[in-house]
Amino acid sequence: MTKDFNAILTEKLKSKKIEGITRRWLIFIIGLIVLLFAIAFTIFAITIHNYYYSSVESIINSAASDSAVNYFESCINNGDSLETAAAQFVDSYESKDSTTVWIIDNDGNVVLSSNGFAIDNDIYKSSDMPDFVKALEDKSDRGKYIGKITDNQKVFAVTRIIRNSEGIEFGAIRVMTCVDEVDNQIAKICFLIAVVFILVLAIIILSNLYFIRTIIIPVQEINSATTLIAQGNLDVRIEKKYNDEIGDLADSINTMAAEIATADKMKNDFISTISHELRTPLTSIKGWGETLILGNQDNVDELTQKGLQVIVKEAGRLEGFVEELLDFSRLQSGRMTLRLAKTDILAELEETLFTFIERALREGYEVKYSIPEIPTVANADANRLKQVFMNILDNALKYSRPGSKILVKAEFIKKDSKDFVKIGIADQGCGISKEDLPHVKEKFYKANVSVKGSGIGLAVTTEIINLHNGYLDINSIEGKGTLVTIMLPLLESPQQQKY
Repeated sequence: MTKDFNAILTEKLKSKKIEGITRRWLIFIIGLIVLLFAIAFTIFAITIHNYYYSSVESIINSAASDSAVNYFESCINNGDSLETAAAQFVDSYESKDSTTVWIIDNDGNVVLSSNGFAIDNDIYKSSDMPDFVKALEDKSDRGKYIGKITDNQKVFAVTRIIRNSEGIEFGAIRVMTCVDEVDNQIAKICFLIAVVFILVLAIIILSNLYFIRTIIIPVQEINSATTLIAQGNLDVRIEKKYNDEIGDLADSINTMAAEIATADKMKNDFISTISHELRTPLTSIKGWGETLILGNQDNVDELTQKGLQVIVKEAGRLEGFVEELLDFSRLQSGRMTLRLAKTDILAELEETLFTFIERALREGYEVKYSIPEIPTVANADANRLKQVFMNILDNALKYSRPGSKILVKAEFIKKDSKDFVKIGIADQGCGISKEDLPHVKEKFYKANVSVKGSGIGLAVTTEIINLHNGYLDINSIEGKGTLVTIMLPLLESPQQQKY
């Protein structure tokens, strides 16, 4: 790849946001992976939660088993009080380290607790024991509750109703265990799982991002190269980085660019050769035609005289066309050069206008101009500037109707702290459409095919102005006319120039 291509590509990659394939991949693939991971994490977290809480419930159910309830019912049927049965049960209770048992009477008061602490029944009301309330209401005589209690502990509690032999409620046994530690354990496991998921996701993203960049960057290089090739830079070559389909595509584009460059060179050489070959006979035809007209005016009939004039005129037109082809050939091959010297730009413009006005008046056009009588010295090629002025004036004439005006105005301006002469050439012709206007400077582009011309004059004109480090701008309104503005840099301010 050429140095210019590398610089352009680097600038594009720096300024380019995540878009295109990368953006679609990030939205679709990464979004899908994140969604799947979120679903998997949720399922895993629920599974862990259910597993731990099922284990806790199993322990509680074993403490609040049917045998425990039967024990109380047997004691009560034997005439023991609830308090006596509760004391005997707590003494023989084996799961004091993991669970707490409360014996509750029918009024919802805690008779005895297995942890040995007295329970203040003014604090613990039956309404603070949802599992107890549910057990009273449920036909199974059983209630379960998971949540906070008055001391802000989270508990898992199961209550079983105690009845006597006649089925009368005699109290209840409530088994509880604190699940704060269980929740902490679940949270730790879920956190570790989340960290693992994030690490796996990061590895997947980074590895896939690296892989997709090995596709995107070469594609961006190919896109930039083909853009430059389309703009006429046939020296661009793409570096082949991979021996795959993208590498094959790079080879194909490089081969295409080389073949286009070869064909383009052959075309330019052909145009240059033909133009040079045509120039000599055309000069002879025109010269002899002018000689016959001037030397034999009294010896030839009127028809022959008109025929000679047509020959001279058409030979002159073809000669101008050949010169345009030669300029185009130089433009294409980069051989267009300037013979720079100190030149009075406005003097060259006036000289061109002097020649042009006579022709314009003869064809029925009015030319008005306003040019300051001040020397405007620039480092320029006088002949090329005359070519520019004549080309634009000729276009103004060709695209205008007889009887219309062509206006020329020159003035001095400053741009970026530099002195310029600004020349505006306006016509009242057919104008250029909005669709055609951006393309009129392109080679062989003709906005109006009904008007004679090669379509390369404006491209050559633009190149000459660019070689002078100037600017050429075209504004047009279809049906009203066109304004061509030329700006050329001066060696110094016109007010400072001595003459």
